[in-house]
Amino acid sequence: RSTNSRAVHPTMLSPYVPRMPMIGLGVWKAPADVTAQVVYDAIKIGYRHLDCACDYGNERAVGEALKRVFDEGVCTREDMWITSKLWNTYHKREHVLPACQRTLDDLGLDYVDLYLVHFPIALEFVPFEQRYPPEWTDEPNNAGVMQLANVPYRETWEAMEALKEAGKAKEIGVSNLTVQSLIDLLRYCKVRPACNQIENHVYLTQPKLVDFCQDQGIGVVAFSPLGAVSYIGMGMAEPSENALNDPVVVKIAKAKQRTPAQVLLRFQVERGVAVIPKSEKVERLKENFDIFSFTLTEEEVGELLALDRRRRFNDPAVYAKGWGPPGSWLAKHGYPIYE
Repeated sequence: RSTNSRAVHPTMLSPYVPRMPMIGLGVWKAPADVTAQVVYDAIKIGYRHLDCACDYGNERAVGEALKRVFDEGVCTREDMWITSKLWNTYHKREHVLPACQRTLDDLGLDYVDLYLVHFPIALEFVPFEQRYPPEWTDEPNNAGVMQLANVPYRETWEAMEALKEAGKAKEIGVSNLTVQSLIDLLRYCKVRPACNQIENHVYLTQPKLVDFCQDQGIGVVAFSPLGAVSYIGMGMAEPSENALNDPVVVKIAKAKQRTPAQVLLRFQVERGVAVIPKSEKVERLKENFDIFSFTLTEEEVGELLALDRRRRFNDPAVYAKGWGPPGSWLAKHGYPIYE
């Protein structure tokens, strides 16, 4: 292993997903023109886990950063854990492998460490040459409507299993699945999902889902572990919902001589939940990464769990309403996958 891999040590690895670091860099919302530098900076700091996706539109930039760190000897491919995700338009069996291969080509890799089904939502296929990433609707910039495809999740998962068999993905997993959806998947799968990536923060702790996954040996990865901060600027959350300003979080941060963000991230690690915070600022990247030099007491974890409001910020039941054909159930209800 590279001598520069000091960042990955046993206390930082997931107890549920072998080799997966408990903290990674999320690249959702990172503009393509700054992504390469942000990823490079993060890896230089010590990050060895990157959370990517076709839908983020910046995998080529991530690939540029990976080539740079490999060429410079900062780390090796084997030192890194790279996650990507299958988009909704590629759920048909015959589209899963080409979608994964497009991601691999953009990243400049032979394999990903983890490939997830991004949403349990199947949309009609959009060819690469027509639009990539294809987004949610049948028009660019999500100006059209969602075109639902009649593809059962089982078909998609069987194609995911074939990806693993072919060596394109070392592990396969799911994202945004509920307990019932997982129970169904576990009844027929030949390869169990390595993890379930879900929105999770102190205002949406989802203890039953986390406990179920961990009881089943399925790792949990929390996206948006800092809560509303990613959504306020998008009009999907109110400033008053910012957990970084929550009095309980601030109190614990002062007691630990840490920042509120570090407390929110450490809270998840104490639960055995991996985190993928994002930032474009070097100092914030360093701050988010430094969560293994302190711990929270059982009482403090309990105080943070008690903040749960069941407040979900990333919910297609809300934002998909504008993408339904007029008069359709989609236009009335969005796509309520969590109900």
